Amino acid sequence: MTNQAKGLIYTLITVLMWGVLAIALKIAVKEIDSPTIVWFRFSLAFSGMALWAAFKEPKALKILYKPSLILVISTLMLAWNYIGFMLGVQYTSPGNAQIAVQTGQVVLAIFGIVFFKERMTIRQGIGFLLTLLGFWIFYQQHVTSSSIDNSQYTKGILLTVSGALTWAVYAAMQKKLIQEHPVTTLNIFIFGLPVLLYLPFANFSSLVHLSLGYWLLLIFLGANTLISYVCLSLALKYMEAGKVSVLLIMNPIITFAIMGLLTWLQVSWIAPEHFSVLSVLGALVALGGAMLVVWKKSKVSPERAD
Repeated sequence: MTNQAKGLIYTLITVLMWGVLAIALKIAVKEIDSPTIVWFRFSLAFSGMALWAAFKEPKALKILYKPSLILVISTLMLAWNYIGFMLGVQYTSPGNAQIAVQTGQVVLAIFGIVFFKERMTIRQGIGFLLTLLGFWIFYQQHVTSSSIDNSQYTKGILLTVSGALTWAVYAAMQKKLIQEHPVTTLNIFIFGLPVLLYLPFANFSSLVHLSLGYWLLLIFLGANTLISYVCLSLALKYMEAGKVSVLLIMNPIITFAIMGLLTWLQVSWIAPEHFSVLSVLGALVALGGAMLVVWKKSKVSPERAD
């Protein structure tokens, strides 16, 4: 199997995990408060990563004692990304949050131009404009036609965008950190510190009376975190970052498709999500613009098989 094929498989797994994530969060928040959900996700992901490292790579655990300042800041950014997206899903809907959070990919591209001196192409400039236009159309359509309270909707969008911005900072810092530490080492600390940060805000009493179904949902959310980030790291190992980014932007389509199916089935355990023609058009324009921004032509090089 070629490296491109491996990278594609790992990327698609990440896309699938993130595509269903917002829906699972929306269901979970009906019974469990947001900080507790975020704490549990980080706890399960950290436990899995730490156990693996303890048996396979014990030296990786040393990062817990002597982290660099940039690693701490990077982790704080990701910690806010999780709660920002979680609250965005809570106050709006899975589809809305998925569109808003894609701004992180565009901001990361801006960071590349400003801080890493990457050249901005005409294609990227057009992409920026299309992203802004599409997002404005999408937002305006939902403000005027959504059944959600306008102030609540705006609050949810702003929280999601704030999470997207901090994710972009996290990702930019990872460019430097990945040159100094193995992926396993970084993930152990990145998953571990938020466990302590969110511990004071976790409401454990809400977990006592959960049904088996909600416990399985919580376990899935934690596993989703671990699987998606491990697969993302492997995808970046085998395939160009630009191609991975473009594929990741497609995850809202999975969310839309599943929510559309659930709305059509008229299930009672999640609120239906309705999109007007203009809001769908706005979403597609925003996603298309984001793809133009993050896509980078890669140099042709011979592939190697591992």
